[in-house]
Amino acid sequence: MATSQQEENKDTKTAGGRPDQQLEDDKRRIENIKHLFHKFLLTDRHQSKLRAEDVFEISAHSLQSHESCTEKDLVQTFLQNLLTINYRARYINIKETNEHHHRQQRENHFKKQESNFLKAMSLSNKGVSKPDPVHPMDVQMAVFHCADSFLKQLMVTKLSQCQFALPLLVPHPFTQQIEFPLWTFRQINKSWKMKNTNNDIISKVQPVYKAETPIVSFFRFDSVSSSKSQLMNNLINEKHNTFFHRNCPGSSRTRLLMDGVVEIAWFWPSGKNTDKFNNCVAFCNLHGDAGVHEKQLQILTQKSSVNVVLLKQLDENDKNITKLENLYSDSKPLICLFSEDDSDLIETDTGKYKIGLKGRNQSDVSEELRRAINDCLSSSASVSIFKLEDLSKHSDIRVDEKDDEDCRRGREAAQQMMSLLENKDLREIKESFLPCQGELWHQWCQKNKELHRPQCDDIEQEISRKQTEMKKIREQQHKCHISEFIKFFIKQMNSYATNRSFFLKWLRILLNEVNSADLSAVQHKYDINWLKVSKLKGIYKTNQLREQKELGKISEELQAATFGLEHIMREIGQIYESCSSVKKNKTDLQFNFLSLPSLAAEMMICGFPLELMDGDAAHVPLIWITAVLDELIEKLGDQRVFVLSVLGIQSSGKSTMLNAMFGLQFAVGAGRCTRGAFMQLIKVSEEMKQQLKFDYILVVDTEGLRALEFDGNSTRHHDNELATFVVGLGNLTLINIFGENPAEMQDILQIVVQAFLRMKKVNLNPSCIFVHQNVSDVTAGEKNMQGKRRLQVKLDKMTKLAAEDEVNNAECFSDVINFNVRNDVKYFAQLWEGSPPMAPPNPNYCENIQELKKTIISQASKSNGMRLTHLRERIKDLWEALLNERFVFSFRNSLEISVNRRLETEYSKWTWTLRSAMMEIQTKLHNKIENEAIHEIDETELHRDLKEKSEEVKNSLSDFFEKDPDADILIQWKTSFEIKIKDVQESIVRETMRKLNEILQQRDLKRKIDAQRRQHENTLLEKSKELALKLTDETNNEEILKREFDLFWEDCVKIIRDTPPIKDINILKDVKILLSDIYKSLNVDHWKDSDIFTLQNYSGYVQEKKSRGLTGFVKKLISGSLSDQTESKIRALINEIVQQTDIMIQSFNISKMGYNNSCIQQLIDYIKAKLKEDEEESVKYVFKKEFFIDLVFSIFKRAEKTFNDQYKMFREVNDPVLYLTKKKREYYSIFQKYCHEATSAAIFGEIICQKLKRPIEQSLYKQTARDFADEIKSNCPSLNGNRSNLEKHILKRLAEEEKFDKYKKYIHNPRDLFKSFIRDEVHQYIRDKFSISVQPKMKENIKVLQKKILTAAHESTEDVQVKSGDVDLWLKFFTQQLSDVLIFSVKDFSGVNHDDVDDFKLLEDVLRKELPSIMSNISREFSRDTFDKKLDLNNRPDQILIDHLCRCCWVQCPFCKAICTNTIENHDGDHSVPFHRVEGIKGWHYRGTTNLSAEICTTSVASNTAGFYPDSRDILFLYRKYRSAGGVYSKWSITPDVSELPYWKWFVCRFQKDLEKHFKKTFQDRGKIPDEWRQIKKQEAVDSLDKYI
Repeated sequence: MATSQQEENKDTKTAGGRPDQQLEDDKRRIENIKHLFHKFLLTDRHQSKLRAEDVFEISAHSLQSHESCTEKDLVQTFLQNLLTINYRARYINIKETNEHHHRQQRENHFKKQESNFLKAMSLSNKGVSKPDPVHPMDVQMAVFHCADSFLKQLMVTKLSQCQFALPLLVPHPFTQQIEFPLWTFRQINKSWKMKNTNNDIISKVQPVYKAETPIVSFFRFDSVSSSKSQLMNNLINEKHNTFFHRNCPGSSRTRLLMDGVVEIAWFWPSGKNTDKFNNCVAFCNLHGDAGVHEKQLQILTQKSSVNVVLLKQLDENDKNITKLENLYSDSKPLICLFSEDDSDLIETDTGKYKIGLKGRNQSDVSEELRRAINDCLSSSASVSIFKLEDLSKHSDIRVDEKDDEDCRRGREAAQQMMSLLENKDLREIKESFLPCQGELWHQWCQKNKELHRPQCDDIEQEISRKQTEMKKIREQQHKCHISEFIKFFIKQMNSYATNRSFFLKWLRILLNEVNSADLSAVQHKYDINWLKVSKLKGIYKTNQLREQKELGKISEELQAATFGLEHIMREIGQIYESCSSVKKNKTDLQFNFLSLPSLAAEMMICGFPLELMDGDAAHVPLIWITAVLDELIEKLGDQRVFVLSVLGIQSSGKSTMLNAMFGLQFAVGAGRCTRGAFMQLIKVSEEMKQQLKFDYILVVDTEGLRALEFDGNSTRHHDNELATFVVGLGNLTLINIFGENPAEMQDILQIVVQAFLRMKKVNLNPSCIFVHQNVSDVTAGEKNMQGKRRLQVKLDKMTKLAAEDEVNNAECFSDVINFNVRNDVKYFAQLWEGSPPMAPPNPNYCENIQELKKTIISQASKSNGMRLTHLRERIKDLWEALLNERFVFSFRNSLEISVNRRLETEYSKWTWTLRSAMMEIQTKLHNKIENEAIHEIDETELHRDLKEKSEEVKNSLSDFFEKDPDADILIQWKTSFEIKIKDVQESIVRETMRKLNEILQQRDLKRKIDAQRRQHENTLLEKSKELALKLTDETNNEEILKREFDLFWEDCVKIIRDTPPIKDINILKDVKILLSDIYKSLNVDHWKDSDIFTLQNYSGYVQEKKSRGLTGFVKKLISGSLSDQTESKIRALINEIVQQTDIMIQSFNISKMGYNNSCIQQLIDYIKAKLKEDEEESVKYVFKKEFFIDLVFSIFKRAEKTFNDQYKMFREVNDPVLYLTKKKREYYSIFQKYCHEATSAAIFGEIICQKLKRPIEQSLYKQTARDFADEIKSNCPSLNGNRSNLEKHILKRLAEEEKFDKYKKYIHNPRDLFKSFIRDEVHQYIRDKFSISVQPKMKENIKVLQKKILTAAHESTEDVQVKSGDVDLWLKFFTQQLSDVLIFSVKDFSGVNHDDVDDFKLLEDVLRKELPSIMSNISREFSRDTFDKKLDLNNRPDQILIDHLCRCCWVQCPFCKAICTNTIENHDGDHSVPFHRVEGIKGWHYRGTTNLSAEICTTSVASNTAGFYPDSRDILFLYRKYRSAGGVYSKWSITPDVSELPYWKWFVCRFQKDLEKHFKKTFQDRGKIPDEWRQIKKQEAVDSLDKYI
């Protein structure tokens, strides 16, 4: 710390006429102080003060135990030790520097050489002088001078907790201006006990600045041999150095910053007979010569009740004699202590005492001095009462609170706010000033719990009622006026960002001041009753219950009278929640309610704790907490936090431990402590972020478990709830055990073990440390090991008990959590070194704190913590699960679900990459097969071709799992997804092998078709050539040539027409013929046009092998008489048949192979075989013939368009008349060249171009389709994610169109609806993007292919020229170069006479000239219509995407038909879906009635009473135990959820009549639709999809 020259000049001027020597001394003193600050690295701290938040940071230095340190580290070491309330903070050894160490060694070596005793001893006085060590109090005061206001306050508060004297009057180190740091005392509260006039012990709790006590001031004149501070310590607490003195460890002769400082300490009585003083007494100590520090002497003598002076002896010539005379003549008692006198206590005059110190026993002196002070205080009728605040009225001193503008404004604002509470009963304040958090909030909480735990049969009706009631309560909350008190708070928080911290501190101080006055009496009553209950426990049950009831009443009274900052924030939270619920601002709220969470976030950043769980309502205000965390993320970024939770029995010292460990601000005190749960942020320093993987530690402190006033089952339930919540929230949980009472230990262990058992079952893996506090002997290693072994035995026992409750087979605690009893159990010494209130903290306790802190950080370093967004979701998931009571069954890890969805999206991309690559490979191999370049397919080659993309996917997968922000969550799925990707790759290769082998087989089958087509083409070429030769004389007459060619063409086509034509097909007619042959007795001609896929049940199609009688018991039963499992099995069979027949139809390759009714026969045979196979496996039913017929017709009706479209493509290519008609213009062009006697090369070039056109067109269309499919997959919002995303867009589209038939298809046959949607999306995308995306892709592909063809032509020419080959060699090389991109081979030219072609350069030039024209024609003809028409089904973009996106799970919920959203076919684990539907959508109804069910399975499983019948038997299963019904029920995970789910509620209301008509049942009586559902608007329903999916 430095000072300006101006300050030094000012100091010089005020010295007046001081001698030059004094000025020199002052300059020297200032230089020494500057040097001291420099040594402490505090030189610049007069501008940028040391801040409290810097001290709180988790740094490497804060984790070290410092018994010694270098001078430059003294400040940090002192602060860190003080933070842990370690009174040894003053006693830090300073490490010797290397230079001094070497000098000392040289000196000692020289001494060893001296043999003479006298010389050796005399040398010791002449050795190298050792520099004076730094005085410990200089360290303390240097930090004090350089600290900001909040760190000063923290320091003084910690000094007070260490039972040290506190700075009362502090001279500025350079200007000597005296400051009274009143602000630093504001946070200190003291409790003590004293006897009243009736000899009853009364307890008092009061802020120290409010305490009214007599003050005893000690002064020293000149230098004396006795230590004044040591005398004072013996007087107050002889076992503790309250005041630092010359004989304390580390004391030195040089002391730069303590002269003129006045310290104050209090004696606080305990109400015992051993108290040294009966009442509170303040002791002030003026350091240095009182004769020099006249202003301090004057102030103290004015305020003192008793003055105590320490001096050598009386001397008339003493310079201080006048001051002494004044003290003696004053009416106030005076006690003089003479260091050179050995007399006993003498009263020289009334109130004037003399005590000698020389050669006397210190205990005797202390006893005499104490007796004299007590006599003075008791006998003097006019004992002046001292109150700290009164000192601020003195005009000659600076008061920190008044001079600091921010502090002053903060205080004024807080006082103005508190003035609104004047003359108000504290117990009534909450009702009038905080109406939102009172009865209305408690009612809402109760309703919310009831909502999540439905009990009646009409669950949805009850839930709707509860939701309506909750909305009404919110509306009432919203109507509650905002008190001026809260308005002022919000305004202040929004107005003054700079002094916000001061305002909050002041408000807390003033609220505490008001509280302490009212709470003392209530707290005293509570303490008495608490002791009574403790004594009666387990002895007198009746009396215990009575006292317990009384204790509960007092506790309620205590809570009603408690009013703190947390209650203000709780009110603001409820204002926010009510505004959020009604979606509008309160009329009397001056600011937008959306800004309120920002205030709480700012408070958290400033170090204030935030209430996470309302302890009074035992509820988490989820809307408020979520909003605050969102704001925190907005302000800090999505930082990583390590969550440290703390659990323990009430009053076990949890909050004290946390405050000591991290310097936190959790409330501490006896009786009721922390209520609910609070969270507070601790920042990790930048250096430690390199070691740790998070940015903050978030500490969650909780109310004590097993609170006595809530004994019984409700306590156990509440404790289990709280323990489960904080254990689930924490990355690490501290379990705090106080004392060695085995009964108390057993209670908390059972609660904690049960919480950890629940975490294991929901795949959360927190760790724990047991902290055993108040252990008498923490140094006894063997005893501790015995204690740890006993704890291990207890934990194992509790694990078995908890496992029974949670239906788990855990045998020991290590089965539940990774726990090492040697390392994860810490023993803590007793907190106090003696008996409060005068006992200092036990240094061993502080060392235990430091050791625990290091252990916590060590464990934390192995964790990634969690992001704030993850914390937000975890809080929501845990609380929602706890609301549903059955935690394990109800817990839904939203974060894991969200991460898993992202993983599924990535999985979709990886599989798409592999499929796209394989499509490219398949196309090339397909071309080669058609070109007869290859004759077999090698699977190894396929894997080799795919290897590059496979490695790319593998690397992408590895990067995703390693580098994703949620890598710690993703890791659990890495192995399974690596296997899945490998399986997909194998599957793709196998599928490609199958397709290519089919093409190989079909190639041989269609050789005849291709040969016939080529024969027609080549015959026409030869005949046109013959005609041209006849018309050589007419070559200049184009009209004649055209006429002759047309005649020729007509004759040729007429000849071709005489060949058998390719007939039209009628699929359904062929099906009827074939079925008639199979079932001659049935008249299939009268087949009804019914769609088997949309039927609600199949009971009319089966005959049960064993009939079952039905009862009229009114419970839910599946539609019809078939069991739900049977219905699901039949539907799964139909879906499997449909899927397989689709594959078979594609494999027929009708567009190339043509149609034969053997296709129909194969399909019918397959369907028949599958049904037979199913019947043989079933023991319950057989299918009727009508089922087979209707299924066959439904499948073929569905496939009819595919057959017709494919066959049309076949006809266009293979019907000679149709095909050749299209080729007429090309043939005429070649005819013209023949006529004009073009060279053979030119004509052959033309023929090549003509032959190339169709292969080029096919290749371009296929490539463009693949490219475009890739673009759609990337850019189309509905198709670029996972299955859930696709379904969300489908549901939105269905709501937009409002067509029940489509909904019906979606419900009963979702796969078909998905396919239709994908086709629609692709077609729409093509329409929208055709000109800006599809056409440019086609043009780009044309350029690439054209270049490739011309390159092939050029290289062929070069090859032939090098090898001196002929046209056959050229043609062979040319076609081989293009064999992987075009279906184009030498065989296409069989029959074409080209032997005389020898000008290969000309041939190449013809291609170079004609090819652009062909490409241009293809581009010109390319349109939206031709894009579909000219592509095989398998090559269309929509089919490519269908093949990719529909390879997923299609299993439907047995209750409501919701589709499992897993993107993987035949996936491991349970089926699940983000949200379920109203069961009536499936047709579920109440047994024995026609009433459709209006229940939702996710709410039914939350009920303890709702039941269902899975089949026609009278075996009832509870919904909450639905898995026990077996079969399809056991394979689903349905989590309880009472969310509003607006979409399906809207759907049921909108299509009620359609559903009733479809199922021939009604939503009436027990199935009545709740009225509240009808209020849901379509837009609200559609918007909800974004929330739930």
